Amino acid sequence: MSLIKDLDSILTGMNSVAIGGHIRPDGDCVGSTLATYNYLKKYYPNIEVKLFLQPIQDYFRFLNLSSDITWDLSEDKVFDLFIVLDCGDADRLGDSKKYLEKARHTACIDHHVSNSGFADLEFIYPEASSTCELVYELMDKSKVDKDIAECLYVGMVHDTGVFQYSCTSKKTMCYAGELMDKGIDYSKIVNDTFFAKTFNENRALGHALDKSRLYLDGKVVSSVFYLSEMEEYGIKPSELDSVVSNLLRTKGVEVSIFMYEVAPGELKVSTRSKGKVNVAELCMRHGGGGHERAAGCSCRKSYEDGLNEFLDELREQI
Repeated sequence: MSLIKDLDSILTGMNSVAIGGHIRPDGDCVGSTLATYNYLKKYYPNIEVKLFLQPIQDYFRFLNLSSDITWDLSEDKVFDLFIVLDCGDADRLGDSKKYLEKARHTACIDHHVSNSGFADLEFIYPEASSTCELVYELMDKSKVDKDIAECLYVGMVHDTGVFQYSCTSKKTMCYAGELMDKGIDYSKIVNDTFFAKTFNENRALGHALDKSRLYLDGKVVSSVFYLSEMEEYGIKPSELDSVVSNLLRTKGVEVSIFMYEVAPGELKVSTRSKGKVNVAELCMRHGGGGHERAAGCSCRKSYEDGLNEFLDELREQI
């Protein structure tokens, strides 16, 4: 494994490049992959490039070339280079992992503390606010235009909670300021992609908060949402992303746990911490990963059994 010095250097001599991110892509995943894709399309027109992501949220579709994103994995192709972005584990690529395994060269740019390294070339810094921050660091900044800047700003906004989370650093703010100078409508990006919710999303959030309960002397709060409830409220699992952060805002709480059903008998677990508890370690013990204050995993037990297991482990830390 070698350290990536800059984005341009790893593209030298490449004729075909695949770009991929984690399943159920969030703002940082969408932003970092699209920023890299736009960079290649603009400055390396002779390279064949494909961007493989599962369907993205509608509010990210204003980003340039988002319509090029594909999840058609039927082609049996060997790419010269596969660039993995915002993905701490190769399995989190989903079915697009097959292109990573066949690629002649692989590179990974990521900030997940659970990333143990799986690519030939790497740029992994868990202390970074976002993968978008790292991508911007690797780009020739003179080549970053408004389209690329919008993608990068989206990722920074989403993984810092609009620059509120502790991962936000002086460097993060300096980079964000430089992106703002590219002419992006930064206030509209924040409102339209982070704060704005549909009526159904707000109703579902209210329901999830109403169902929430406190545990461990008020230090942990948890809630759950089932497929039947999603149908009732007319939402998709991806539209519940804000619930776990809203739960964490509860006064006196140190950890929030939100589970939602993604298939019968399978729950997606999202956790957040205010700092005293490393939730990445918690989720890694259950086959997941993430960051010290934001992590996730899967659970194939009932909500009650899964929650009790997490609470037993958290009781020692809290």
